[in-house]
Amino acid sequence: MKIIIENDIWGFDLTAALEEISPQRREQALRYRHELGQRLCVLAYLLLKRGLNEVFGISENPLFEYGEHGKPQLTGHPGVFFNMSHCKDAVVCAVSNRPVGVDVESIGRYKESLVGYTMNDKECSRIMGSGHPEVEFIRLWTMKEALLKLTGEGISSDMKTALTDAGNYHFETVIEQEKRYIYTVCEENEE
Repeated sequence: MKIIIENDIWGFDLTAALEEISPQRREQALRYRHELGQRLCVLAYLLLKRGLNEVFGISENPLFEYGEHGKPQLTGHPGVFFNMSHCKDAVVCAVSNRPVGVDVESIGRYKESLVGYTMNDKECSRIMGSGHPEVEFIRLWTMKEALLKLTGEGISSDMKTALTDAGNYHFETVIEQEKRYIYTVCEENEE
């Protein structure tokens, strides 16, 4: 598996990058009203292109097909798996020969009502007992979302139970406290 992370959202020429990506992704990027959204969408795709080239030798612009819940898959490459995520502070892409999920979130203030809605009692206790509850909340949130992205379910209505049966999965979490983001990558455990 290859993980690529970039936090220099403004360090590339957006106009030139829009010309070098697929028309499918360009159209998706241009749906964003604000430049930040366009940059995040384009940068995620550029990281995917880089990862696909480095890991699988795929050099053409990837095209996507979408699963039942909107999870993208590469057209014409059934044994290649990827997942992308972005927040205002970073973009991350994971490329693998096995199903993979990834989520990145900015560290910021959180609302206790959101904690109560998305976390079970054990997770709430862990968050509230932490010296940095905002970091612990985002860490758990990225684990949940990475798992749900791996399975293709996306954010479910009951986030509280998302990690209940997570023993079959391996999570790798990176906390970049100074850069103000956390990301988690999730894969099934190897048998």
